[in-house]
Amino acid sequence: MLPFPPQGITGKVIAQLLLSLHMPAKLQCLCLAETIELNSLGPVGKQKATLSFLSRPDLPNLAYQKLKGKSPGLIFLPGYISNMSGTKALALEEFCKSLGHSYVRFDYSGCGSSDGNFSDSTIGKWRKDVLSIIDDLTEGPQILVGSSMGGWLMLHAAIARPEKVAALVGVATAADCIITNFNQLPTEAKKEVEKKGVWKMPTKYNEDGYHYFPYSFLKEAETHCLLHSPIPVSCPVRLLHGMKDDVIPWQVSLQVADRVVSTDVDVILRKNGDHRMKEKDDLKLLVYTIDDLIDKLSTSGSLA
Repeated sequence: MLPFPPQGITGKVIAQLLLSLHMPAKLQCLCLAETIELNSLGPVGKQKATLSFLSRPDLPNLAYQKLKGKSPGLIFLPGYISNMSGTKALALEEFCKSLGHSYVRFDYSGCGSSDGNFSDSTIGKWRKDVLSIIDDLTEGPQILVGSSMGGWLMLHAAIARPEKVAALVGVATAADCIITNFNQLPTEAKKEVEKKGVWKMPTKYNEDGYHYFPYSFLKEAETHCLLHSPIPVSCPVRLLHGMKDDVIPWQVSLQVADRVVSTDVDVILRKNGDHRMKEKDDLKLLVYTIDDLIDKLSTSGSLA
């Protein structure tokens, strides 16, 4: 394992150095992960990408940042009330920049720098956002990397665009989880939510301790649940989950693995991983998993 690089040395330089040393690909990836983790958490060696907007008739414009490169491309799907500037999104940008793969990160409508009102958002609208990104901003096969709610949406995207989605990588995949949690409430509590029109779900990730879900949001989200039947996704699927995740139980990833029809499915559990999976070793695992998938897709002819 190489130490962290001196200031001013970027992931791209490290990648070129590793290649010049004829280091095995997997070891290159692990060493590069050290650089990625450093660059994604601080200003050292970081270049600001230009913010762009995808214009859509009758739909909110979506803010995105894109790297041009080779196939397969990567698309990062953030979690609920998250955006494209998180640790994992930036780490993957460094990875793609270093190895020359195309990459898109974006904000859902009503979130981050995108247009639209968050209060008008639904799972269905965010699903359309993902499909817009795939259809209008990418060419060739794509690996979707979905974090939490993004993992739910990546499954929907793979169902809708099987010809474009070459593989899926879920991090704390939250398939159906908003509805699963709501349905676990006592009957009287659910009736009270319907009466008031909003569900206050406790969370440590909001300043006032709650996520607020309109009842209409819940009813719409229910139509996008997947775990009740086989999921028609046949591409390779990798599911990473922390066993200390106190938001989305790691068993959800096992359910997803069981439900997808693909036979090429791996579930990787980190005993000390939490929901966000953004620590140094978490990022190394994520990068290694994606690199391994790229290698597999390239050698199997799936990218042809």
